[in-house]
Amino acid sequence: NILILGENGTGKDLIARALYHHSPRCNQVFISIDLGSIPEQLFESELFGYEKGAFTDARRDKPGRMEVASGGTLFLDEVGEISTSIQSKLLRVLQERQVRRIGDNKVIDVNVRIISATNKSISKLSDQGMFRRDLVYRLDVLRLFLPPLRERENDVELLFLHLLQAQCRETRTPLPRLEPGALSLLHQYPFIGNIRELKNMVERAGVLKTGDIITKKNLQDALYPPDLDMAAESGAAFMAAA
Repeated sequence: NILILGENGTGKDLIARALYHHSPRCNQVFISIDLGSIPEQLFESELFGYEKGAFTDARRDKPGRMEVASGGTLFLDEVGEISTSIQSKLLRVLQERQVRRIGDNKVIDVNVRIISATNKSISKLSDQGMFRRDLVYRLDVLRLFLPPLRERENDVELLFLHLLQAQCRETRTPLPRLEPGALSLLHQYPFIGNIRELKNMVERAGVLKTGDIITKKNLQDALYPPDLDMAAESGAAFMAAA
């Protein structure tokens, strides 16, 4: 089992898929589940499944994602968001390697490789009593930390060019040229949103380009788009001048 740590936008889901594709389980199923988006009352039915008639609207048998992922890999994204009561249920399944659907007494053996990810400090959560330490031991056999983009200055230009090429393939447009020195602006920007923010900026630069060239001005505008306050000030200045 692997635990991936890193800020939002650092690509934890891509790393999880890369680990899956290079693992012995690559020919088996890969199931991803965003734990932060599942209401607590639906957690068991989503992860462990249920039998027909187990509760209102349970009109058919439904295997949970843990059961579906058996033989393959289950990616638990935002694992730091789950409550302590849910943590105990997850721990039990990981220890016993068995699930029981809601409304059924039969246990089902599962063989799942777990990759989990969070943008929170699991160690701090554990020290604060908000995350079970015994569950940490189950999830954190091998830990990977993805550094933020601001600590990967040498990667910024490479990632920009890669994302620009990907965008051009997707939109079926020619690859624009870059004004000499334009990419130097990237090293002055903090990229709080990490690679996700960089991707958004690349798309914006592609829209703002001058003909078939991305100029320094295009890149500057892509990095620092006007916000509402700036737009209001510009509008007021325009009206005053008029």
